[in-house]
Amino acid sequence: MNGFLKWFFVFMSSMLAGFGQIFKGLWNGIKQIFNIKNYIRIFKTYSADFGALCWILSVIAIIVVVAIFVLIIFMIVLAVRKYIRFRHSIVSNEDLIEEISDLQRQVVKMTKEKDEIMAMKVAQLGVYDNTALAEGETKLAEGEQMPAQGEVQTTVDGVVQTADCRFSKLIEVDNFYKTYEPPAYNNDITLSGICEAYRNFACSRMHLYYDIKTIRLFIAGMASTKLIILQGISGTGKTSLPYSFGKFLQKDTTIASDQPSWRDRTELFGYFNDFTKNFNETEVLKRIYSSEYNDDVNFILLDEMNIARVEYYFAEMLSILEMPDPAEWELDLVPNVWSTDPVRLDKGKLRIPQNIWYIGTANNDDSTFTISDKVYDRAQPINLDAKGVAFDAPDTPPMNLSFEHLDTLFKEAFQMYPVSQDSLKKIQQLDLWVIEKLRVAFGNRILKQMNLFVPVYVACGGEELDGIDYVLATKIFRKFESLNLAMLREELKELCTYMQKLFGRNTMKESIAYLERLQKTVLKFVLINFERRDGHERIQRTACSF
Repeated sequence: MNGFLKWFFVFMSSMLAGFGQIFKGLWNGIKQIFNIKNYIRIFKTYSADFGALCWILSVIAIIVVVAIFVLIIFMIVLAVRKYIRFRHSIVSNEDLIEEISDLQRQVVKMTKEKDEIMAMKVAQLGVYDNTALAEGETKLAEGEQMPAQGEVQTTVDGVVQTADCRFSKLIEVDNFYKTYEPPAYNNDITLSGICEAYRNFACSRMHLYYDIKTIRLFIAGMASTKLIILQGISGTGKTSLPYSFGKFLQKDTTIASDQPSWRDRTELFGYFNDFTKNFNETEVLKRIYSSEYNDDVNFILLDEMNIARVEYYFAEMLSILEMPDPAEWELDLVPNVWSTDPVRLDKGKLRIPQNIWYIGTANNDDSTFTISDKVYDRAQPINLDAKGVAFDAPDTPPMNLSFEHLDTLFKEAFQMYPVSQDSLKKIQQLDLWVIEKLRVAFGNRILKQMNLFVPVYVACGGEELDGIDYVLATKIFRKFESLNLAMLREELKELCTYMQKLFGRNTMKESIAYLERLQKTVLKFVLINFERRDGHERIQRTACSF
């Protein structure tokens, strides 16, 4: 044991001596660097032989060395200050997080106090609240029954009255469908037959005139997405199209007129009022809920949808519709469950059924907001830029169309009229060209929508290239508006030429017409700027002449 202790002492002493030599050497090095007396002694030793040039060079050398040392010291000080500032910011963020946590706890505490005060006020007014009963704050009279959750009892002239639960409109839907019998659906009609029948119905019964291509685009849009945007100039029938289609299917369209004040989903779906303990239901909420009971084709019209920001009030629905599994399409309405809640609410969540579409109308002017790419990518835009031309049509009655039959027609179209391999190859070549020249990619979502849109468009009586052309114009080339078009005039011309060469002449008319409009817009912008600059120069020359 003594031998081990002697070895360990010598071993550790040797190691610690090494560390000591490191620190001693570092200290000696620093002393050597800043030994000014030694530098003066050396300078005196060699300066006796200096000439004029040597004196100048030595002074310059001393100045350079001093400057380097000053720079090094400055960098060290700067690094230390930055570290201190960074550390201070981290500490400040931690303090802010701590304060936010304290505020949240205070909010929870104040909310609880507010609920207690409200319960006391309700008790003073003679209203028995189920929460107070649960806490034993109010006693029921002998023989009196406790009201169900979501109900309140009031006494008027000695008579006990029971109010409705918090979802009165949805309860009405439950009661209606208890005795509901579905109509006899027309399950023999084809997609092209639906287009023709609706066009004739709108003409003969409602005096609305639509081009057959517009109806085909509308039906194909329904197959590719649940959100359709009808855009164009005023008076072209944007609102009338979904309204009359609802009349044609004998299932009136629910119209929600957007307001500039809309900021969140409560304007569209309603909200729970903590004071009244009722849910302020909207007609949109009622239509979504009732759609789960039936097999009809249901429409909700968001009229003037961009008079407020769509990304604000429709954001949650955009996220829901993007989920790949329809079983996950649920909207949280309330955080808890009451015994009197509607039958189809699942733990306070509203299921979004598949048999409902959201149709938005949009005007692009100074009074509206620009619809972002986030919304356009998830929707199918349909341009209505011209008024309908009157025509003669036979009197056509409305019909009953089931969602199940319509969905079956869509699936049959996907199998019978898939996008041809030749067209897919050309689309891929066009995608590579656009990426190389304009730095814009198609994206998997748009290609998926195209593979759903085009087959149904063909089944409705259209041509495959026309369907591809429309998707490219409204979903891809529309993105060019956000580019610096003034720098891409030649590329736009080359793109028109390349598309005619790739798909053939007299094809892709919609896309080429759109690209030509972009070129004219750029040219007009350049001419206006040139005229302004030329006028400014003339004014300057006139001022100089005076």
